[in-house]
This record gives sequence, structure tokens and C-alpha cells, in this order.
Amino acid sequence: RHFCETQTEWGQPLVNSLFTLGLLIGISVNDTTVGTTIANLGMSDVKFPHPLFQGDSVHCTTEVITKRESRSRPDAGIVEFEHKAFNQHDVLVAVCRRQAFMKKRKGGA
Repeated sequence: RHFCETQTEWGQPLVNSLFTLGLLIGISVNDTTVGTTIANLGMSDVKFPHPLFQGDSVHCTTEVITKRESRSRPDAGIVEFEHKAFNQHDVLVAVCRRQAFMKKRKGGA
């Protein structure tokens, strides 16, 4: 830890940004789409506006941005989510949009 305190811009150990992204997606999937995702199609607009530090707590939000019927599968659709991760001070540390191929609810969109 001494190296980070004296020789880095932030003065403390950072969490790797790609780990932060994986944590964000992992938490959100467990909370919102577990068992319904057929495939992840991609991510866009990935940003890390503030660093996440070793020892920080993380909480996440997910919003459905768009959804549409699948042209090839009547039991599925394409959904775009916006995922956000915040630290224990409610500071935004990561945000991304994720496009996914999702199972539809029985009898619904």
C-alpha cells in the first residue's frame, strides 16, 4: 500500500475498471435478469466517472431504456439496459448500456 500512497495520483489502491464493470453487470444480472437472459449482445457508452477504491462498497441501479420484439423468435426480445454503480457515498463510479437478447414473459412483452 505504501507505493500507492506515495507514488500514485489517487494516493490509495484503485479497483481495476474492468473488474468494476464486471461487478456492475454481475450484481445487476443477479437482481434483475437471472434466468431470463438468452445472450448478451454488447455494451456501449461505458464510462468510469470516478475511481472505485479498495475497500469501497458498491450498489447498483438498472433501468430499461428500450425494448423490442425479436423478429426471429416470438418468445424473445431485445432489451437495452442502463446500469449504474455507486460507491458508499453515492458517487457514480461506473455506467454502461447493455443490449441483451431476453426471454419474454409468458403472454407478455
